[in-house]
Amino acid sequence: MTSSSSVQQAREALGKRLREIRKDSGLTARELASRAGWHESKCSRIENGRTVPSDDDLRAYTLHCGAADQTDDLIATARNIDGAYVEWRRMERSGLRRAQESVIPLWERTRHFRAYSSWLIPGPLQTRAYIEALLRSIRDRRALPDDLEEAVQVRVDKQRILYEGPRRFAVLLEESALRHRIGGPAAMAGQLGHLLSLATLPNVSLGVIPLSADRTALWPVEDFWIFDDAQVNVELVSAFLTITQPHEVGMYAQTFSELADSAVYGAPARALITSAIDSLR
Repeated sequence: MTSSSSVQQAREALGKRLREIRKDSGLTARELASRAGWHESKCSRIENGRTVPSDDDLRAYTLHCGAADQTDDLIATARNIDGAYVEWRRMERSGLRRAQESVIPLWERTRHFRAYSSWLIPGPLQTRAYIEALLRSIRDRRALPDDLEEAVQVRVDKQRILYEGPRRFAVLLEESALRHRIGGPAAMAGQLGHLLSLATLPNVSLGVIPLSADRTALWPVEDFWIFDDAQVNVELVSAFLTITQPHEVGMYAQTFSELADSAVYGAPARALITSAIDSLR
């Protein structure tokens, strides 16, 4: 979990809150540890953000510090921290379908989507053939249980959000994402053609950053999604990262804005997509 500064800051914020509760009670860390039956260093590890407390740890804190009214809120806070950095092997241990379903509530409540990708076409804009090729590769590479058909269908069904409600989508692609061949030439040609079609939707803004763009000020970064101004999701090699710290969400929003300045839109973007299609022949 230490690979995310957002997660670490959330740990430290929780630890600071617990330290304040303990000090308000008049207990020292040693006294609290003694009453709870802990090693005397445990309070320090928790209060300095080195350890995420368990539910029982938090119940002990609030019991001995006379703050039982805060127990439920503290437990919910700690559980959210634990869910901020989730390894793929944990999320996908029963197959790919669960991972696809896990983001549906977030997608349904979001009204403004911003996505940046340097290597793949983002999920809502993918064709079934493209999705199937991607998920088959993930299934095989990670040796997952085979629920490919169900997972593909979940992802296809999620694409209804493009057409439902007052939702807006701003998508930025590096030109390289148009050139990476996923699923073979025919599947890729179909995907790029579908992209041209979706770019005409009134609620979709599609920008492409040309390979020829000057990247001195801002080079390609990790792929990410911004959901309203509340949350950022990043897919790492080993895990799925959720960022909710406001200042970090703001950093991604600023990065998205700067990347958008390097992109082309409309006819120039369509020309880059058409060029990628032509290269498949």
